[in-house]
Amino acid sequence: MRRAFYALLKFYGIFALCVLQLAISSASLQAAESAGGLPLLFDARERIAKPDMSALPRLRFLTTVDFPPFNFIDQSGRLAGFHVDLVREICQVLKIEPRCQIQALPFAELQPALEEGQGEAVVAGIGISPELRQRFAFSRAFMKMPARFAASRQAMGPTLSVAALAGKPVGVVSATTHEAMLKAFFPKLDARTFPSRQAMLDALGKGSIAAAFSDAMQLSFWVAGRPAAGCCVLLDGAYFSQRFLGEGLAIMTRKSEPSLNQAIDHALLELSRNGRLNEIYLRYFPAGIY
Repeated sequence: MRRAFYALLKFYGIFALCVLQLAISSASLQAAESAGGLPLLFDARERIAKPDMSALPRLRFLTTVDFPPFNFIDQSGRLAGFHVDLVREICQVLKIEPRCQIQALPFAELQPALEEGQGEAVVAGIGISPELRQRFAFSRAFMKMPARFAASRQAMGPTLSVAALAGKPVGVVSATTHEAMLKAFFPKLDARTFPSRQAMLDALGKGSIAAAFSDAMQLSFWVAGRPAAGCCVLLDGAYFSQRFLGEGLAIMTRKSEPSLNQAIDHALLELSRNGRLNEIYLRYFPAGIY
């Protein structure tokens, strides 16, 4: 998941950074206030005890610098992003800020570094798989990445809804999880496959197709960006599927440290309950992806 997700993000990396800069403006703050928040992933009645962290000498989080808006180098040359802010909040909840560190490595080095004890946790958008679960432990998911429809105003006319897609061509990239998901979730739609994401977006921009079905985050950046030129809009509805899209974003730790994983889950629960997790989300996704 992480490699495929990064391949999609790389094309829009520059635009994503621009969006992050705009997020500090009053206009973007107003957009954030009107955007939908994170779906609730924790039961408000749930309790996860915080383990004793006094014996932990330090907590080193490993990440990357090439995964905007989750991890990137900002204009001042510092590591920034959703994951970086999340780590700071986790350490604050656990009251171990002086012992918390975050270090960036190439993506290919993250798993070996964790196994070799160069860090205690990895927060870098690694997709959870059965193979990885045999080697590592994972926190509870703190964010899920849905699929959505982006629709052409020209092709759709005044009725901009998923129901109005009936009988209209809907684009999707061939041989992808989104193609399989579209056919499973919406078997009656007229699916038109494209060899690449760019080819699909070009057709959507021209109104050759009524809508496109793809990763919600990528579509949200594209719809709001200059390449789309206001042609299109995200339709209501975010579609989730563990089968097709995975379990979501989580923090990876060593299996030999279950108390650390419990501590991270405790912090994530508290951040979800007090609204700080949602605040971080809106900071980096001011228009919302859900």
